Amino acid sequence: MGSLRVTLCAIAALGTVAVTPAAYAADGGVSVSPSSPHPGGDIALLVSGCREKSGLAVSTAFVADARLTVGADGTLVGQGRIRSTLTAGTYDVRVACGDTSRAGAVTVAHKGARPSGHASPVAPVEAGGGGTAHLAVVDARAAGPGTAHTVTGLVLAGVAATAVALRSARRGREQGRPH
Repeated sequence: MGSLRVTLCAIAALGTVAVTPAAYAADGGVSVSPSSPHPGGDIALLVSGCREKSGLAVSTAFVADARLTVGADGTLVGQGRIRSTLTAGTYDVRVACGDTSRAGAVTVAHKGARPSGHASPVAPVEAGGGGTAHLAVVDARAAGPGTAHTVTGLVLAGVAATAVALRSARRGREQGRPH
């Protein structure tokens, strides 16, 4: 998935979680969604108070450092993945953006626990079949062409044959004329 698309998905995911300015002040301007991810889960990061257009979020809970870019409202947004080997607990998140730094935390839930927020949008998306699209293709190939396909093919073949015959007759008449 391209980084722009992932960033937009992260912003959409944050829209499913109520995030208020008071929450930013309490956690140093770093917000994580879902607030209690599972080990191996994806998270969205939202960082307020940075004047730079990019930043870097670092945590021992992350598989890799999370790159942050400026969002539509001027906050920094990005995504990351929680290490699958982590035990439940709270882990520090440090964000560097230019000369400014922010601190926050991510609380990793037990593997069996339900997350407190959704990692991705939960509304259904009309996208033309999703995971079942390949089944429709397999079924259509197995069934082969039906009567409608056969009739359409015969009509098109007849039109093509008529066009060729008319063109041949026309050329024959043009060649037989004296110049």
